[in-house]
Amino acid sequence: MGTATQAKAPLFTRSALVALIWPLFLEQTLSVTMGMADTLMVAGVGEAAVSSVSLVDSLNILIIQILAALATGGAVVASQYMGRRDQESAQRSAAQLYSVLAISTVAVGVLCLALSRPILRGVFGSIDDEVMHYAQQYFIISAISYPFIGLYNGGAALFRAQGNSRISMLASLVMNVINIGGNALLIYGFGMGVVGAALATLIGRVFAAVWILWQNQNIHNPLRVAGFADLRPRKEPIMKVLAIGVPSGLENGMFQIGKLCVSSLTSTLGTAAIAANAVANSVCTAANVPGATMNLAMIPVVGRCLGAGDKEQAKKYSLQLTGIAIVGLGLANLAMFLLLPEIITWFHLSAEAASMCTVVVHWFSVFCVVFWAPSFTLPNALRSGGDAKFTMLVSIASMWVFRVILSYFFVLQMHMGLTGVWFGMFVDWICRSILFGVRFYSGKWMEHKVI
Repeated sequence: MGTATQAKAPLFTRSALVALIWPLFLEQTLSVTMGMADTLMVAGVGEAAVSSVSLVDSLNILIIQILAALATGGAVVASQYMGRRDQESAQRSAAQLYSVLAISTVAVGVLCLALSRPILRGVFGSIDDEVMHYAQQYFIISAISYPFIGLYNGGAALFRAQGNSRISMLASLVMNVINIGGNALLIYGFGMGVVGAALATLIGRVFAAVWILWQNQNIHNPLRVAGFADLRPRKEPIMKVLAIGVPSGLENGMFQIGKLCVSSLTSTLGTAAIAANAVANSVCTAANVPGATMNLAMIPVVGRCLGAGDKEQAKKYSLQLTGIAIVGLGLANLAMFLLLPEIITWFHLSAEAASMCTVVVHWFSVFCVVFWAPSFTLPNALRSGGDAKFTMLVSIASMWVFRVILSYFFVLQMHMGLTGVWFGMFVDWICRSILFGVRFYSGKWMEHKVI
């Protein structure tokens, strides 16, 4: 009788969920603040500077998202081990995650430093010389920061796997304070423009990585690295991390490459369209904070449930967190819709760019509330169950068939301009929502063996 009662006891109380979610919300808000601070402060340099930061950031996101997928793999594995109460294996997988991230981020950073201009030309083609000049400056300094943001992401994911999101929130706070203060000093105080924005971001990432690694070594941290010997690559734990991380990395990579193709299409619409798209992305990312928060919360919660062998609670918490995401997105997008005329004035856009930005953001706020959470929050539940290959296949197919191809059709054949680019994205969301919803209710995502 006591055993049955124990099996039905909730693995996460309401207070435990609040303790996990609230710092994640603050962390995501701070992360968005950093991106908006770069765009806002660079806006004073001119539309060419805004455009260059926007274009390079789309490339940075591609690289960082691929590397962050490895952190997701480590978090899933660690969460399931902790749900099973196997601390030794959880600790071993955490150390291997740091090794994988250190090697991969340094390799990618060196490659981008060596081939910065060919990469930018290959991705963005014939953009204005002034935009290219700024873009190369920003990209080179960004590449130096890859190892630091990679280690920060790894450490943050492992703390979240423990249900301790306060550490990653504080690291994000440190990173943002340094970034915003550095922007003010380097852009305005020293007149360094785009270089100043990039340096401020780099310094913030260095401090965040150092701080979170220092916190990781706290003697009371169950996932601390006990010694350098633990960092020596070992096949079995690395393969468990890569089994989730590689499909997620391919998914993120192909998704971001598709977005880059769309960015290349946007760049042909002129500097005003590029600037409008950059500002719209910044504003919409801010409205997406509740959804992004639930994305991060889903992995430790569902992973812990499945590690404990409780599929019913895994399903219940998946629906609960997705529901919270939908409600939060509704409130955030309503606020954005009402405040948009004032917000746009902050970015010093031309009348043409401001008009385009307003149209796409209004459409975004309608589709986001209904389709964003089923498209991006719900699949994190599937990944937590080891169903990373399915989410990868759906995301890649939907991205290329709908977002990329339809965007080109809407722009080149229907002459819808920047609005056509965003409508391709909305159709992509609808497709994802349907396929992920069907997969979730089938229960097949919980049948994989992760550990």
